[in-house]
Amino acid sequence: MSTAGSRGDGMRRANLALVLRTVHREGPRSRAALTEATGLNRSTIADLVGELQRAGLVIERASEALGRVGRPSPIVVPDPRVIAVAVNPEVDALDIGAVALDGTIMARTRLEQTSLLTPERTAQLVEATLAEWRRGPLIDSRIVGVGVAVPGPVRASDGLVREAPHLQWRDAPLSGLMTDATALPAHVGNDATLGAVAEHLFGAARGAHDIVYLNGGASGIGGAVIAGGIPLGGAGGYAGEFGQNRPGIVDASDRRASGGVLEDEVSRALLLSAVGLDGGDDAALAAALASTADPEAHAEVDRQRRILATALANAANVLNPAVIVLGGFLAVLAARDLDGLDTAVRAQTVPACADGLRLAVAELGEDRLLVGAAEAVFEAQLFAAR
Repeated sequence: MSTAGSRGDGMRRANLALVLRTVHREGPRSRAALTEATGLNRSTIADLVGELQRAGLVIERASEALGRVGRPSPIVVPDPRVIAVAVNPEVDALDIGAVALDGTIMARTRLEQTSLLTPERTAQLVEATLAEWRRGPLIDSRIVGVGVAVPGPVRASDGLVREAPHLQWRDAPLSGLMTDATALPAHVGNDATLGAVAEHLFGAARGAHDIVYLNGGASGIGGAVIAGGIPLGGAGGYAGEFGQNRPGIVDASDRRASGGVLEDEVSRALLLSAVGLDGGDDAALAAALASTADPEAHAEVDRQRRILATALANAANVLNPAVIVLGGFLAVLAARDLDGLDTAVRAQTVPACADGLRLAVAELGEDRLLVGAAEAVFEAQLFAAR
């Protein structure tokens, strides 16, 4: 969908992308519903759907609607055989998923790591996993690219990982390494930015246009901003590093790191330590916090929530979002008492900025970063009408 041509060709590619994006993001639609949603006429929609079918991007299935008079209209759905491979390297594991154009996660694996991944090792593990999947769950699939959600700043122009400090990566050409390993187009982005896009399109912030998203992972805290429905990248694509802000800590006894940044004080590692765990995913952390009666563990949760509330209030005061979404271990912290955290945030927020503000935990849970990474692939490879 990105071949050169005349102005008319460009308009047609844009319309093809519009129809495909609509059924991907809004769900299956009849041709009549696509006509209404896109503003295109019925004959144009019929022509575009036919071309998308021939390209192997959509299929039509019989309508399940019963009791209607006349012949039921077929439903246009994304072809689930179209796949994006999604990757999230972290300090303790490598998550790899195969996400279909219809949103189904066709395969998923978590490769626990006992030493830090290198960019090269990451690409090798993805290559090996993909080779295995091609013989199994993806045997009949069409894989259109690889998306990688990295815990650190990524240069927007070429996907260079400028720094992933907890992985000890610096100026890593991950996009090229991934393409060389898999022979597929690769799209690399900051994990929080991709998580924000996923929650904006499919999760807790769906329908909102102004969003702040904070993601808590093993590598710390990342963040992203969507303003007017568009991700805010900044001059180089590095906007949203909330975890590197200096937190406002009123009570000196709450501070754990002299001169530390937010991710030093609000920390997954500190929470795991408080419940006596050496490691584990967010589900394990949540279960341990729910079952512990240790007052020191509860005190650590309360301390982190106080600091987090101030950080969120600062974001609300500066950016005036409609929704603040928390993912990863921050969602675990928030879910302990979402109403209480909301009250603490509002107490420190300018009243005008608090009007209409909603605090939410990520609806996509552990899938959010993989869904976001896949979306980067679909947007670049299928929806960009160039």
